Amino acid sequence: MASYLGIDVGTSSVKAVLLDQDQNVIAEGSSPIEVARPQPLWSEQDPHAWWKAAHQAISQVRTIAAQDFLQLEGIGLSGQQHSATLLDRHGTVLRPAILWNDGRCGRECAELVARIPDFLTRASNTAMPGFTAPKLLWVARHEPEIFAATAKVLLPKDYLRFRLSGAYVSDMSDSAGTLWLDVGRRSWDEVLLNASGMKRAQMPDLVEGSAISSYLSSDVAASWGLTDRKIPIAGGGGDNASSAVGIGAVDPGDGFLSLGTSGVLFVSTDQLVSLPERTLHGFCHALPNRWHGMVVTLSAASALSWLGSLTGHEHDIGGLIGKANAFAADPGRRESAPVFLPYLTGERTPHNDPNATAKFDGLRAEHDAGALAYGVLEGVAFALADGLDVLKAANAAPRSCMLVGGGSRSAYWNALLADVLGLSLDLPQGAEIGAAFGAARLAMVAAGAGSVRAICRKPAIRARFEPDPAKSSILAERRDRYLRLYSAPPVA
Repeated sequence: MASYLGIDVGTSSVKAVLLDQDQNVIAEGSSPIEVARPQPLWSEQDPHAWWKAAHQAISQVRTIAAQDFLQLEGIGLSGQQHSATLLDRHGTVLRPAILWNDGRCGRECAELVARIPDFLTRASNTAMPGFTAPKLLWVARHEPEIFAATAKVLLPKDYLRFRLSGAYVSDMSDSAGTLWLDVGRRSWDEVLLNASGMKRAQMPDLVEGSAISSYLSSDVAASWGLTDRKIPIAGGGGDNASSAVGIGAVDPGDGFLSLGTSGVLFVSTDQLVSLPERTLHGFCHALPNRWHGMVVTLSAASALSWLGSLTGHEHDIGGLIGKANAFAADPGRRESAPVFLPYLTGERTPHNDPNATAKFDGLRAEHDAGALAYGVLEGVAFALADGLDVLKAANAAPRSCMLVGGGSRSAYWNALLADVLGLSLDLPQGAEIGAAFGAARLAMVAAGAGSVRAICRKPAIRARFEPDPAKSSILAERRDRYLRLYSAPPVA
C-alpha cells in the first residue's frame, strides 16, 4: 500500500507524519530545534539544525513503520513563513536564518514603503519586520559582505527541499509572505525585488503547492532504502495554508480559527483579498486558483499561560479555565469582571503595533484568579473579533469555521468565542492535526493519488458551538470598553 510523507519545519520542532493511501496516520516523528536570540529583538536558527531535525523525525517514522516507509510515493513540505535563509553560489549557508518573529528591521520596513509609492497595493500587504524583504535590506546595511555573496534566498521548507533534491523551488503560499510576490498574478515582482536590492535570479522557481516541484535525490533515496523509483516532492505550503489543506479549508468561505501561542483567523478565497492598511494578510493558498485572507492576534493561548504562571496554575490551565467558568456563571459577576487588552507581545491585526501593551481595566481587590482568567479568555476573543471585523471589511468573512490548536481543547472557551464572534464554530475530529498532515495531502495530490476535492476533504465534526443570543448585549457592552483601551502611537 502506498504511503506519503509530510514534513513541517516549525519554529520549535520539525515534525514528520506518514499517511497511507486512505489518509490514516501510520507513524509520526518530531525533533526539537532551538531559537537563538543573540541580541534584543533578534531571533535566528541554524538551517543545518532543520536538516538534522528532519533526519531525526524521519528516522523515528522509519523505525515505527519500516515496511510502510518503503512504499513511499510522495513527499510534501510545510514550514514557518518569512524566515530568510541565505545561500552562496555553491549552496552553502552564509549566516543563521533570520526568523519570522525577529524584530530588528523596523527601519527597513519604512524604507521599503518609501521606495515604492504604491507599495501596499503592489505587495497586497503592509511591510512588517517579520517578512522576508526587509530582512535583506538589514543584511545589506549591516552585513554587506554576506549580502554581496547571497546567490539564493530560501524559506525554511525550501531549504529542506534543496537538501532533499538539489532544486531551488518554492510554492505560491509561502512565497506570498516575502513581500516580493505579485500575489494576484502568482509571480515574482521585479519592482518589489529591486526595492530590496534583489534580482529574479536570486529567487527560487515557483510551483503550485499541489504540483511536483522536484524529486528526491538518488543519494538521499539510497540512504532511505528507496532505490527502485523516483519520489516526487510536492510544492507544499506555508504552515497556515498547509494546516488549511489538512482540515479541508480549501473552498471559498472555508475558514479556521487557530488557538495556539497566537490566534489566527484564516479564510480561503477564490480571488486575492487585500486590506493591508488594516493588517490583513492577503496571500496565495497552497492550491491553484485559491488565495486566503488571514488575521493574527499575537497573544492567544500564550496569554492564558502567562496568567497561569502568575496565579500558580502553570501546570493546571484546565483548572484555571474552570475557575473562569465558575466566575462567569453568575451574570452579575461576569459584568463586573476586569476587561483585558491582550497585547502582551504587541499586536498585529488591526494595529500593527509591536509596542502595544496589555492591561486589565476595572481591576479591584475582590477579583480572584477566576475573574482574571475570564477577562483573559474574553479579551483574546475580543482581539479575534477585531480580526473578524477586518475580514468582513475585505468581504472575506468565513461562511464556515473550524477550531484548531491547543486552545480548542476547552469547550468553555470555544463557546465564549462563538458568542463573541457571532459565528458557529466546529471542532473537528483530530483538531490537533497540523501542517505536516496537510503537507502529506499535498504530496498525495502531486503524486496522482486523487483529486484535490477527493483528498482535501473535511474531517468529521465532533462538536459545534453556536452563538448564544442571550449573551450578545452584555458582551457588546464589554467589547465597547475593550475597544476604548488601546491608544494608537503618536505619528512620527
